[in-house]
Amino acid sequence: MSKKAASQEMDHLDRAILNCIQSNFPITERPYQEIAQQVSADEETVIERVAALKEKGIIRRMGGNFSPEKLGFVSTLCAARVPEEKIALFAKTVNRFQGVTHNYLRKNDYNVWFTFIAPSADEIASNLKTIARETGVDDILNLPATRVFKIRALFHV
Repeated sequence: MSKKAASQEMDHLDRAILNCIQSNFPITERPYQEIAQQVSADEETVIERVAALKEKGIIRRMGGNFSPEKLGFVSTLCAARVPEEKIALFAKTVNRFQGVTHNYLRKNDYNVWFTFIAPSADEIASNLKTIARETGVDDILNLPATRVFKIRALFHV
């Protein structure tokens, strides 16, 4: 769905809900009720709207984010050179690992990129070896984070 098409499918209430939940999702017993109060709606409507936005693909994921290093974990960005005919297998294999937060295609020689979070660099290295063995793709770059530059991404819609 294009940005323009998604934008046209949303009304003022959808936009208000998205603006509320992006970075300040309430951690309460009834978060949707609190959001409803903020956007002048009722709790049931907010729940229905969020479900519809997820179904349309406008909301891709809802969940918490944490700083791996503050929890004693390490993170890395990986890039792999994957032949076209192996992309589906490679993505499916990578996605099996609990520490993979997301992956995506790029128009580049290194065409599949993904992030990996684990308790240790050794565990990531071991998992990358497993991925290479299971997929036959052994050109995988491991680019561990050495310094984190985190910005707060907030998209006013």
